[in-house]
Amino acid sequence: MAEPEPPEEQGSRAVENAVMMGFLVVLVAAGVWLLGTMADVRKAQDCAAQGRRNCSTIEIPERAR
Repeated sequence: MAEPEPPEEQGSRAVENAVMMGFLVVLVAAGVWLLGTMADVRKAQDCAAQGRRNCSTIEIPERAR
């Protein structure tokens, strides 16, 4: 029969789980950012492949209402 773990090991396990969760969140955020960047590059390449000259993104400021 297994003995219960001492409280010291349970505390370090909680810290390890928190660190791993933080790492996972950062990894997912980086993946989402990378996919968005890749989509923007693909759109620009598709535009240039069609022979267009003005393929850069035009930023339009929002109007205050």
